[in-house]
Amino acid sequence: MTPEQRATLRQRCDTLIAELEATLAGSQGAAGTVELDQTRLGRLSRMDAMQGQAVARASADRAARQLARLRAARQRMDDPDYGICPDCDQPIASGRLLANPAVIRCVDCAAARE
Repeated sequence: MTPEQRATLRQRCDTLIAELEATLAGSQGAAGTVELDQTRLGRLSRMDAMQGQAVARASADRAARQLARLRAARQRMDDPDYGICPDCDQPIASGRLLANPAVIRCVDCAAARE
């Protein structure tokens, strides 16, 4: 991997991290406690609100896991083994790394593990 490619990946990773941090900061209100005041909300509205809350929490959990993976990848980027699949010792395609800098395995090895 060339130094230019590493710089591009660092920038992409930093951008994704910033986007996820903003998403998580904005989603905190949606995952909050649902008010169960029956004078303000009907039963179906409360159920919709609770379902929306569950979706928001699941989305936030998914974003938090991806954020942790991206932060770990950002720390590994200076390692000479970054971008090398640990299973087959072949370089991971640059397009794959640009799409998701946190990937650890090449497409073939990742598919074989599924």
